[in-house]
Amino acid sequence: MKRDPEYFGDEIELCLIYIAKRLKEALALEEVLTRAGVDYLVEPDRYVGGIVFRSERVGAFFYVHPQALESAKAIMLREGYHPY
Repeated sequence: MKRDPEYFGDEIELCLIYIAKRLKEALALEEVLTRAGVDYLVEPDRYVGGIVFRSERVGAFFYVHPQALESAKAIMLREGYHPY
């Protein structure tokens, strides 16, 4: 389920599991994680993309609690996503 940063607290460093480059992709992954009952944080952030014409872009960065990392990765792989 999508959570606010406050839900996870300040003392835990969350694990980056995926960077969605398109809105449609982000919404689909949100549905997969929510349906599976995974607590996650999604935030917009910048990344560098492109091979010939490199540029800075904005994507949806997905994070999970370290204890949920392996199960979240397994769910994503089963659904055709490649975890970060």
